[in-house]
Amino acid sequence: MLLKIEKFMDRIIDAVGYATAILMVLMILNVAFDVVMRYAFHNSSIGMQEVEWHLFAVIILYGTGYALRHNAHVRVDFLYDRFGYKTKAMVNIVGTLLFMIPLALLIIYGSYDFVMDAYTTHEISEDPGGLTHRWLIKAQIPLAFTFLLFAATNYVISNINIYRGFEEFPEAEEEML
Repeated sequence: MLLKIEKFMDRIIDAVGYATAILMVLMILNVAFDVVMRYAFHNSSIGMQEVEWHLFAVIILYGTGYALRHNAHVRVDFLYDRFGYKTKAMVNIVGTLLFMIPLALLIIYGSYDFVMDAYTTHEISEDPGGLTHRWLIKAQIPLAFTFLLFAATNYVISNINIYRGFEEFPEAEEEML
């Protein structure tokens, strides 16, 4: 049963990862357009520059859950590499339950007022020609951490399956997209 749940969650996380990859392409095109406009035509748009950092923020926020699913997140543990697969799985389960999930819940809870304040005050860019509806980008913080919570749940399920011997321990996947 856990294997079916994990595979279903994997598909959702991968779909978000592919959508994030599309946003990366859009960001690259946006930056290229901005560079051409600035240096070839001596014209630049504040709104287009703000779209760049909005897209970058969304890519980073949602990319964390995708990286977690593919075991491509950063580890700073010199002992972890020496552990056996069951021990690694247990470390992953405990670390996710004690650190990642509480942190994600804290950020979701803490960012709610931040987003609501931007929404209720109709916050816009301070720069002339900047973007309106600043709450839309700020709303990505609790949404992305909810997605990270979803990915963390999947990560725990995956490591339970590894610990129980239902699947092999994945090394960091070489090909992400």
